[in-house]
Amino acid sequence: MESIEVLLSIVTGLALAAAAGFRVFVPLLAAGLAFHLGALEPTAGFEWLGQPLAIAALAIATALEVTGYFVPGVDHALDVVAAPLALVAGIVAAASVMADLPPWLRWLAAIVAGGGATATAYSLTSLTRAKSAVATGGLANPLVAAGELACATVLAALALLAPVVALVALVWLAVVLGRRRGKAG
Repeated sequence: MESIEVLLSIVTGLALAAAAGFRVFVPLLAAGLAFHLGALEPTAGFEWLGQPLAIAALAIATALEVTGYFVPGVDHALDVVAAPLALVAGIVAAASVMADLPPWLRWLAAIVAGGGATATAYSLTSLTRAKSAVATGGLANPLVAAGELACATVLAALALLAPVVALVALVWLAVVLGRRRGKAG
C-alpha cells in the first residue's frame, strides 16, 4: 500500500508542476491551501507553504499574475519574468508533495520530471500566446489567458483531489501535442 501512496504523491507533484507552467502561483496556492486545511500532508520542510502568511502572499501573487495576463503588453512582459519563476515554482510544488522518498530522489524527481513538466506546459502557453498575438494582433490573448488559467486551476485541483485523473489528463495532453507536432513537421 505504501508504494501506491508514494506513486500517487509523485503523480500529484508532476501534475502540480505542469500546472505551474500555465500559471506560476496557482499550484503553489492550491498546495498551500491543501496543507493548511489538512487535506494533504506536506513533505518535511514544506510546512511553511501551508502557513497563513504564505497563503496570503501566494493569493496576492496569484491575483496579480492572473490580472497581468489579461492586459495586452503586460502579458508578454510577464512571459519574460515568468519563465524562470515557473520552473522554480514547478520544482517546489512537486517536491512539496512527493512523500516518503529519500531527499536525493525527491529532489531529482522534482527537478528532472517536475521541471520537465513545467517547461513543457510553459512552452505550450508561450507558443500559443505568440501565435495568438501574431494572428489577432494580441486581441485574442485575453481568451488565451483565460484558457491558461482554467488549465492551471483544473490541473492543480485534479492533482490534489484525483491524481490518477490528473495523470490521465497529462498523458492525453502529451499525446495530443505529439500528434500536432508530428503533423507540423
